[in-house]
Amino acid sequence: MLKIAVCVSGGGTNLQAIIDAIADGRIKNTEIVRVISNKKDAYALERAAKAGIDAVAVARGDYPDKESFQDALISAVDEAAPDLVVLAGFLVVLPEKMVAKYNRRIINIHPSLIPSFCGDGFYGLRVHEAALARGVKVTGATVHFVDEGTDTGPIIKQKAVEILEGDTPEVLQKRVMEQAEWKILPATINEIAAGKIKIG
Repeated sequence: MLKIAVCVSGGGTNLQAIIDAIADGRIKNTEIVRVISNKKDAYALERAAKAGIDAVAVARGDYPDKESFQDALISAVDEAAPDLVVLAGFLVVLPEKMVAKYNRRIINIHPSLIPSFCGDGFYGLRVHEAALARGVKVTGATVHFVDEGTDTGPIIKQKAVEILEGDTPEVLQKRVMEQAEWKILPATINEIAAGKIKIG
């Protein structure tokens, strides 16, 4: 049984995609052992509670400095003893010691075809605004291993999504989620659980 911890910052749509995929058998042999958010009011925490999943908030404002916050974040992950850490819209730069400790055991979903529209400052709607401003005809999503850089780790899966005439960042964000993110993130987790993608 693959034990996963899912880190989230907002609504938790990718978390819900994982929960649903486990429930309907698209992800096999996997259990979410903890959901961790850096925001106490993140709707993702409610999604976890509804699914009966252990959930905790580790908020930066509760700690006197960055280092103690990072230590608390690592502790929250360590306590769950996951085999795999899944970043599903987690808007926190991971501490280097956490990346080292969980080397090749942390994956992230990013809403573009890396190396386009990624790196520092590219998250959420900003990614889709940049794609539309550049005039590209195709975007998509990428699942990758996390390393010390921002969106620089080895790519695991990508799926392309067409950009349509008249798209707004919000419309494009929704299409990328539905057609790419919610498909390739569960598929990646399932392949890791089945031993088709090596971790650690």
